[in-house]
Amino acid sequence: MANPHFQNLIHWAGNTVATKAKKDLPMFQQYASDQTFYGYSNDFFTYTAGDWTITSTDGGSDSGEVIGTTSSAGGALIITTNDADNDSEELQLKGEAFKLSTSKKAYFSTRFKLSDATQSDMLIGLTITDTTAIDAVTDGVWFGKDDGDTNLDFVVEKDGTETESAAIATLADDTFVTATWFIDPDRDAVYYSINNAEPVKVVNTNLPDNEELTVTIAIQAGAAAAKSLVVDYVTAIIER
Repeated sequence: MANPHFQNLIHWAGNTVATKAKKDLPMFQQYASDQTFYGYSNDFFTYTAGDWTITSTDGGSDSGEVIGTTSSAGGALIITTNDADNDSEELQLKGEAFKLSTSKKAYFSTRFKLSDATQSDMLIGLTITDTTAIDAVTDGVWFGKDDGDTNLDFVVEKDGTETESAAIATLADDTFVTATWFIDPDRDAVYYSINNAEPVKVVNTNLPDNEELTVTIAIQAGAAAAKSLVVDYVTAIIER
């Protein structure tokens, strides 16, 4: 079935250079009816642990972490760490099914919020499978933040060399943010958008086109207290 989050692609306004790319992107709605694209989308009406590779860091070894659905219109996933500093939960969709290319269109979108926008690290995007995704992932395209600030960053990384767009948005406690990125091969560029604003162009340097990637969702506590990440949805669509 067609995914409602594709509508983000046609709600952006304006007549900048990026506009044609935005208007071209509703082709992703073909995803439901042909084989031009492949993808994954989850509104988290339900959560199946067996679909994910889960890496937990629990400094207290008391299994206080929680992963599951939470009451929310449209569904949502909640990931809560245990209560020691640097406790973390990393979820990676099993199977590295996504391959990016400068010659293929791609789209990724998510909506999320943090219980503590300052004292937590987080990452959401497409990366290689890595049990230390927050600290040491070497390949992927993702949105993330570091402990100690409220800045949302956008990272494109290949073989350990990254192109980072720092502080593209300011996060607040318990406040949802919609974060989207897409590849436009006609312009040889990656674009990102926050809360459906006009997309911002990023040079295609360091696109990880030599690795298969998967959906990665991760949070790490930045203090000795449990921290939560709520994900409303995640969608990834790639041109074959």
